[in-house]
Amino acid sequence: MSALTVEALGAAADAVERHLAGLVERRFASRLFEQDATLWGPRAEEEASRRLSWVDLPRSSRPLVGEVEALREQLRERGADRIVLCGMGGSSLAPEVICATAGVPLVVLDTSDPDMVRSAVGTDLRRTAVVVSSKSGSTLETDSQRRAFVQAFTDAGIDPTERIVVVTDPGSPLDEQSRAEGYRVVNADPDVGGRYSALTAFGLVPSGLAGVDVGSLLDEAEEVADLLADDDLGNPGLRLGAALGGTEPLRDKLLFADAGSGIVGLADWAEQLIAESTGKEGTGILPVVTPPGRPPAQGLRETADCTVVALVPADEVELDLTGDDDEEDEDHSATGTGATSEEGAGVSTGSRVAVAGPLGAQLLLWEVATAVAGSLLDINPFDQPDVESAKDAARQIMADGGGETVEPDLRDGAVEVRAAGPGWLPEGSASLTDAVGALLRQLDPSTGYLAVMVYLDRIEHADLAEAQADLVDRTGRPVTFGWGPRFLHSTGQYHKGGPAQGVYLQVTGEPREDLPVPGKDFTFGEFIAAQAAGDAQVLADHGRPVLRLHLTDQAQGLEQLRRTLAG
Repeated sequence: MSALTVEALGAAADAVERHLAGLVERRFASRLFEQDATLWGPRAEEEASRRLSWVDLPRSSRPLVGEVEALREQLRERGADRIVLCGMGGSSLAPEVICATAGVPLVVLDTSDPDMVRSAVGTDLRRTAVVVSSKSGSTLETDSQRRAFVQAFTDAGIDPTERIVVVTDPGSPLDEQSRAEGYRVVNADPDVGGRYSALTAFGLVPSGLAGVDVGSLLDEAEEVADLLADDDLGNPGLRLGAALGGTEPLRDKLLFADAGSGIVGLADWAEQLIAESTGKEGTGILPVVTPPGRPPAQGLRETADCTVVALVPADEVELDLTGDDDEEDEDHSATGTGATSEEGAGVSTGSRVAVAGPLGAQLLLWEVATAVAGSLLDINPFDQPDVESAKDAARQIMADGGGETVEPDLRDGAVEVRAAGPGWLPEGSASLTDAVGALLRQLDPSTGYLAVMVYLDRIEHADLAEAQADLVDRTGRPVTFGWGPRFLHSTGQYHKGGPAQGVYLQVTGEPREDLPVPGKDFTFGEFIAAQAAGDAQVLADHGRPVLRLHLTDQAQGLEQLRRTLAG
């Protein structure tokens, strides 16, 4: 059996049948690996010409293996065996899945939440080394995190230049500043976009320093590179890309379910890759990461716009696709493809894909498939035109003083309620329950989705994600759950640039204790509040309904929120 297997059923199989021969005839795979920037049309050519080096990374990243091993030993000689990664989006999501799959601890700090930053900075500092990762070298979240660690090391009498490693593009502001100040810098390939950077220094340096065998990861990717570059009907990248982007009409909700693949968190990484690459010009594919242990179609009352992707062990890929999709699904709980609860029994999406393969191979596979899907959707999969808008709005809010300028529509206990977007909150709404109910009534029962966006400490409040399943059962529609500002570098692009189908539930909260950003005139608490308000403002400007819930007391407010969301 190949190191990669992709099988499709129903509408996904029809899409493969419809588009595969044409992709082979166009020599899409070989031209992609030749870095042909014309594959996505004239509008995308300039951007694509600077974003295709990722196809060679299984080989071109080899020199990093020895460099990272030597640096790891150097840090350990200094007593640093706890690795913290400061980075956002493509700079953090790949190392997270790589380390989790390998069973290697890595602290991922991809937030502006002051409580979470304080915890990361204040834990085992003398054992800590920090990787600061930013492709542009100007990511404000990452710069703020870096400043916090520099200050903490200095206050503890530790030379920060001996504990901080910088990963950035050559010539970036961070590159120039860090070299001038004596920090160790590892440059990444500048011709690779952030979300395609898993096998660059952004993925390999923090993972390798944490203890992952990154050479083996590159081996897994290199083993399938020629297969993915082959203009052949069996090419798994072409098959997966056609299944994602070629259904007619487009099934634009992709329900991910891990069915014992052995890869931890792959869907969270793929979420950014797919959503940010395809969610633009009013189209796109929305990845929905299914809660662990829950069949992906459970609770959905309409699935004509959904495809299930089951991440399965290689020896079970065919089991995932048994059964007649025109009849009621049998119990597929072992492979995660069907609904098994009383409410969800018999629900079929009519479109399924099963994917198997080791992590390194799948990283390259999903990148190829996303590039293929972009071509079928007639969009540029390498730009992110709507990401900057929320950043600009946040900067303006901070420049204007950073405070909340919108009075609550109502207060209920420890929750302040604000509605943004078209006038969807009825007059006379008096409670949190009223407001949540009014938002959920904005959902289109056939095409809509709910995005829950929580700007709190995602480690301390991880159990809040359990509300996702309650909301699926309550609405009968797909629900995404994103931690802010992390999701702004992921599904945030899809929210603004994708189809106007979403309704948005934003949760913010007063921190236990705010934390100044060293050398700046703002705090982490002010920063994350501005990010949340800026994103809500941009969504509202796009005509999206947004319910903003601010917890004036986190403990009390979260208790209220959990009860209300459960219905």
